[in-house]
Amino acid sequence: MSEKEKKPASQWSANKGIARAVLEDRALRRRVMSRCLLVLLAIFAIGLWGIDAWLRANIWRFFLWWAGCGAWAVFVVMLAVYDALAVIREERDKTPR
Repeated sequence: MSEKEKKPASQWSANKGIARAVLEDRALRRRVMSRCLLVLLAIFAIGLWGIDAWLRANIWRFFLWWAGCGAWAVFVVMLAVYDALAVIREERDKTPR
């Protein structure tokens, strides 16, 4: 296949490239983590004070809302653990042996 006949990058490939860039760059990774934490705090606040009556009206809405919040919290914690491990690896690779 020549250069002109190559297929354009798929959405999946583009997303993998963005994810790789976020995970490899410490400053960008920290920026993403802080924004995810702000979103987590916002959805907790909305659930506690903004739509609490709406959530109380139906048990399934309540369950799905807080399950989603819990899943997002687990995601944020996983990002933090990954960041801690990546920093340890980066610092270990930086020091001469």
